[in-house]
Amino acid sequence: MKQNLLILTAGLLAFVMVFVVTRFRIASRENPAGETTSRVAPEVTHPVSATDNMVLIPGGEYTIGTDSELGWPDEKPAHKVRVERFWIDITEVTNAQFAQFTEATGYVTTAEKAPSVEELLAQSPPGTPPPPKESLVAGSLVFTMTDGPADLKDYSQWWKWTPGANWRHPEGPDSNLDDREQHPVVHVSWDDAVAYAKWSGKRLPTEAEWEIAARGGLIDRPYVWGDEAPTDTRVFANIWQGEFPHTNLKTDGFVRTAPVKSFQPNGYGLFDMSGNVWEWCADAYDYNAYSRRAQSGVIDNPLVERSFDPRNPRSASRAQRGGSFLCNDQYCSRYRPSARHGLSPDTGMSHVGFRCVRSP
Repeated sequence: MKQNLLILTAGLLAFVMVFVVTRFRIASRENPAGETTSRVAPEVTHPVSATDNMVLIPGGEYTIGTDSELGWPDEKPAHKVRVERFWIDITEVTNAQFAQFTEATGYVTTAEKAPSVEELLAQSPPGTPPPPKESLVAGSLVFTMTDGPADLKDYSQWWKWTPGANWRHPEGPDSNLDDREQHPVVHVSWDDAVAYAKWSGKRLPTEAEWEIAARGGLIDRPYVWGDEAPTDTRVFANIWQGEFPHTNLKTDGFVRTAPVKSFQPNGYGLFDMSGNVWEWCADAYDYNAYSRRAQSGVIDNPLVERSFDPRNPRSASRAQRGGSFLCNDQYCSRYRPSARHGLSPDTGMSHVGFRCVRSP
């Protein structure tokens, strides 16, 4: 939201984030093609137990990453890790849950604070002129569909800096959370997610924990539900159906976020481990982290501590997982469990949320 926004020219009032944004309906539903989409959660291959809206994931040795041709370079290679058992939230943190946090603590999110000139210039290219003072207002980046086909390399066509946009007003000051209490909270920065996690007695998951949980006990499968690729008429999660970024067929029933538990859970009983919103992880984002581990054997409780993000070289990016309602195969396919992504920790957007974990 703040440090990641590049000021294109002097006097420019809109800041542009440059990064790649990359689909199980709970009940059978009829789609525009007249087909019926219905899916059963994958078979659980590991014992799990659930309590307090969390699931206990067994400790042990797992494979994360991928060698599949579907994978992006930062997902490769597949490698072994060992983790201790951990509890993970069944759903993404909702607006209702986040509201309890802010009411109890008075917490103000990053998107609700006006950025400073220093914060913006610190992550801008050298020589960038300072922005006009009148543009230094609280806000966030909001996705807006284009009127027609767009150059998929020009993200500024669908990401708009929107004053007044924040978790309470997801599309801007004229929007609200009416009937969205059970939607995942969005426009939260990594800092906001960490603050909520600490208040709730939890923490953010590591990338390894998140991916292990997302796979739901499935081994070497490209999707959290198995092998079948999603299409515009075969819906498995809340991702984009149609032509991105101008035509949304809404086969899944949603234009933006969906209420949590709207789609089938994975084999561990976890919802929305694919699509809906990107989820913050504890790790710094290192594009080359997996390639560095190639010959390292089994790694115990991995946690990336130093960031390297070629898309955002001036930012200490944090890792995100799971993809969002904007994921589309013509643009990206990052709703897969091995897919990784980085974003500046002080940035919130209309497709960014989180869930928490707790160590026993």
